[in-house]
Amino acid sequence: MIQVDNILVSDEIFSKKFVCNLSKCKGECCTAGDAGAPLKKEEVEILKREYQNYKSYLTEKGRNAIEALGYSTYDHEDKDEKTTLIDGGACAYINYDEKGVSVGGIERAFLDKKTSFRKPISCHLYPIRESGVGELTAVNYEEWDICSDACALGEELKVPVYKFLETPLVRAYGIEFFEAIDNYYKEEYRL
Repeated sequence: MIQVDNILVSDEIFSKKFVCNLSKCKGECCTAGDAGAPLKKEEVEILKREYQNYKSYLTEKGRNAIEALGYSTYDHEDKDEKTTLIDGGACAYINYDEKGVSVGGIERAFLDKKTSFRKPISCHLYPIRESGVGELTAVNYEEWDICSDACALGEELKVPVYKFLETPLVRAYGIEFFEAIDNYYKEEYRL
């Protein structure tokens, strides 16, 4: 584990390999599980404020869930806000492409320049998860069996988790953070 400023970084984001393989998993991380994706407080406000800009990119069931349950739901176990789910299953903020792969409706709207919000940072960072450790933030790799094809493809292509997630890591923590962990990786792994 290394520390960059107030961020603790797990060695697994360097040692594990990962490249999303949507042709195999069909975006199951957006449809499986028993809770939505974690949200930062400011993201709940953004979801509410931008709703009219991205709602046409969501499924009808997703819109109905959001309008009935709200832009987020409170998880009493984790004590945080999460994305709303459709009938306790798929995330309300998704849609499906022509191949049946679940895709982020908000991100589609973002790419079409309909909203300034790309998607919740926890979704963008996945399979990295953040947690609080006192006044520090821990950045850890979360292994989930539904991502076994992503791990296999990452091994085949030799892409460490942190490198696959360069764009969201820069979005979350800044370019200086990413450069620091990239330099650490090159030195530690002798590249």
